[in-house]
Amino acid sequence: MADLRSNFVGIKSPNPFWLASAPPTDKAYNVVRAFKAGWGGVVWKTLGEEGPPVVNVNGPRYGAIWGADRRLLGLNNIELITDRDLFVNLAEIKQVKRDWPDRAVVVSIMVPCDEESWKAILPLVEETGADGIELNFGCPHGMSERGMGSAVGQVPEYVEMVVRWCKQYTRMPVITKLTPNIADIRKPARAAHAGGTDAVSLINTINSITAVNLDTFSPEPSIDGRGTHGGYCGPAVKPIALNMVAEIARDAQTRGMPISGIGGVTTWRDAVEFMALGAGNVQVCTAAMTYGFKIVEEMITGLSNYLDEKGFSSVDEVVGRAVPNVTDWQYLNLNYVTKARINQELCISCGRCHIACEDTSHQAITNMIDGKRMFVVKDEECVGCNLCVNVCPVEDCITMEQIPGGMMDERTGHRVPDHYANWTTHPNNPMAKAKEPAE
Repeated sequence: MADLRSNFVGIKSPNPFWLASAPPTDKAYNVVRAFKAGWGGVVWKTLGEEGPPVVNVNGPRYGAIWGADRRLLGLNNIELITDRDLFVNLAEIKQVKRDWPDRAVVVSIMVPCDEESWKAILPLVEETGADGIELNFGCPHGMSERGMGSAVGQVPEYVEMVVRWCKQYTRMPVITKLTPNIADIRKPARAAHAGGTDAVSLINTINSITAVNLDTFSPEPSIDGRGTHGGYCGPAVKPIALNMVAEIARDAQTRGMPISGIGGVTTWRDAVEFMALGAGNVQVCTAAMTYGFKIVEEMITGLSNYLDEKGFSSVDEVVGRAVPNVTDWQYLNLNYVTKARINQELCISCGRCHIACEDTSHQAITNMIDGKRMFVVKDEECVGCNLCVNVCPVEDCITMEQIPGGMMDERTGHRVPDHYANWTTHPNNPMAKAKEPAE
């Protein structure tokens, strides 16, 4: 049996599945239920400074995007940080950590961007016995308008400054949570690294409006006829999150920095993909809110079975294994050729592959042969784009097959000779480079 235990920046947990800072971690009742279900750790919902309480709306807080089968693909939330008293939260954190010493308890924090505010809250959190803190530099709504959350996370200089304060005033590990609402995720990651952060976590929610009510003409969720932008999360954001995690993992300035992966983790497969791209553990929110805390049982079982089947002895053996295979477009081998193949025994003759290719691609799939409705790939027209694979409703009916060949030189009309192993070296390629930069 593979060892699922996790040691993330010195924070130990029985498995790498944590609940992210969000409504599911807002109080001891929820957290205890999560631990009983098997979660390895939690990041407590974001605490603010002592003072007037945060006031959330008393109405709809979530907008949604559904698939055709009503499966929840994404949530837009307009909820703020915890509206519970700071000292009530602190007391509950202390009790939970005392009762569950083997589980990770990290506390998310967001206070105004001045040194005294951070200096004041850090010892209060440290006194609870929590395992670490997560700096919320990602919240894109409500708090950002007050100069916190993503308003800080979008300015690398602020990120570095606050991280330095926290490393100065606490002994707890510091995890910096990054906002995806930025052009280049590497810049705040580099800033956090320069400030001395122990790790980064990402992604936080994406700024969004998921829908407009066409009767009231107000964004959803609607509060008394008006709406606002919120934070988007769930399975729909996973591709964005994977890319940003990979960008940090392969960046020369942040390579090796521990990463906690967040964004659409719903199954054990999602978790392994994040880990393969450099995440040491994962945080989950929307899946738990959709299916309940016991979903972690499937994640634990699936991860364990996968590691055993692959012969891995621990989760650490997966972390970062895909990073060397992530490259820039210009270094792809354009002498690699594939063609689509349609399994006639599996084909249900729906015609989706044909119409997709005929209308929007390369007219490479027939719809009639000898007067009979039949879908066959025309190799001379197929460019191997795999659109047909993705629109086909029957799994494995259409597959891609590698064949010998080369790149077409558009100037001469001839294929590039096979000895050009990589198009990036070809003299006709304006993006030609001698070789990919060494690791």
